[in-house]
Amino acid sequence: MSLAQITEKIRSDAQQEADNILAKAKAKTELIAQRAEEEADSIKSGFTRRFEVERPEIFRRREIVANLDVKKMMLQSSRNLIQDVYDISLEKMRMMGKADYVKLCEALLKCAVTTKNEEIEVSPEEKYLDQAWLDGFNNENGTNLVFSEKKLDIAGGFVLTRENISTNCSWDMLVQIMKEKQESDVVKRLFPPAAE
Repeated sequence: MSLAQITEKIRSDAQQEADNILAKAKAKTELIAQRAEEEADSIKSGFTRRFEVERPEIFRRREIVANLDVKKMMLQSSRNLIQDVYDISLEKMRMMGKADYVKLCEALLKCAVTTKNEEIEVSPEEKYLDQAWLDGFNNENGTNLVFSEKKLDIAGGFVLTRENISTNCSWDMLVQIMKEKQESDVVKRLFPPAAE
């Protein structure tokens, strides 16, 4: 055999071996791809079956969460409505006419005074409780009350102080006390129980 024939034979054998190796690799690749596809189909069908089984529970949970969200929103709306009632009450107290305003403050002051030498703290916007009113109150009741230099951020009324003790007779506090005492009644009136 000549060198050219030997080279051709080697080349031919190498080509045949390379073709065999490629054929085997291709067959293996196809087998792996087929198994991977079968496994993917199996996983997919497993998830589909699992979803079908769990679907009612998923929807039931979503419905529960949605119902809870609705109840939270209704509760917040109810709270806002109740707060609106007290805000309106505070606004009505703030808008009281002078005669009613002064009469209420005098009644509260008579109950709150203990030493007859206390200080009265009012809002910087106070329009009815002035020095003339206080002089008249002191003369009528035998007290020696004075206005404090300290001004408070209150809607109306006053805070009576002696040393470190304060009696809060502001409209804000009166509405807060009313709220604490009557909130359940207000809730019943605003949201009567549904008839069955």
